[in-house]
Amino acid sequence: MVFWTCTPRPDHRPHSPSNYTLDTVFQVEGRQGVASDGKAYYISGSKALYKYSMSGELLLSNTSPFEGLEGAMNHLGDIDVFNGELYAGAENFVNGRGENIQIVIYDLETLRVKRSIPWEANSGQVEVCGIAVDTLNQCIWLADWLKGERLYRYDLITGDYLGHLSLDPIPFQIQGINVAGEYLYLTADDGDAELNNPDHVYIIQLGEVDSEASSSVVLEKTLAEFQRAGEVEGLCILPQAEKMAVLMNRGARIIQGIPQGFYPGYDHEIHEVYIYQIQR
Repeated sequence: MVFWTCTPRPDHRPHSPSNYTLDTVFQVEGRQGVASDGKAYYISGSKALYKYSMSGELLLSNTSPFEGLEGAMNHLGDIDVFNGELYAGAENFVNGRGENIQIVIYDLETLRVKRSIPWEANSGQVEVCGIAVDTLNQCIWLADWLKGERLYRYDLITGDYLGHLSLDPIPFQIQGINVAGEYLYLTADDGDAELNNPDHVYIIQLGEVDSEASSSVVLEKTLAEFQRAGEVEGLCILPQAEKMAVLMNRGARIIQGIPQGFYPGYDHEIHEVYIYQIQR
């Protein structure tokens, strides 16, 4: 079993949560993930990819995102963009777990598959809910919705599996993941729409890893602005901008990840991106 450790950077310091002010909300087609290169927003659905302008206009879609990939596929999670490409975690989710997990890289201009990297089946990962590119550590992080106690790391250049990072405390039902500088952000569907309890954003300072490869998870934001019956999904910190984008769904009653009808007043699920201004 491979673990990841690092030496704290010279500028390492205790993290204080930033202040977030809701700026804009716009509706999208996909229900899974959000990413941005500062020029456009990219949205993932379970079986589709979409590109939106920064003002929320739909520009492009790919409703066959698994075309060209080997093996059965039925699910995309949260996504990320890097160096003119879109990174997604893809899988075939059946019988309560993911199979044939892959890191799939798409062209930003066409949203078509360029190449893919298979997951390390012996890593312990059983599902992929999101993916994040970490340019500081030159790696790709994968998160697991079913087993949130670990994040999994792959080399950004070679695609080789590098090991896992244990989390403490363990987030419940991770949905989204993003890296900005030395901070790794997670969304967790740990609220309860039945009780009107909100979901949360957590943060990890990647330099903060002890000798037992366990990294502290700190509450960053309570998503109290989400409308009732909401379910958090992916997130991203916009490059060169003090903004955070979070995708949320509302309307459908989701029990253990499975849609089971709708809440009163809804006859379909609504997907929205919430844009927050960040004051550090």
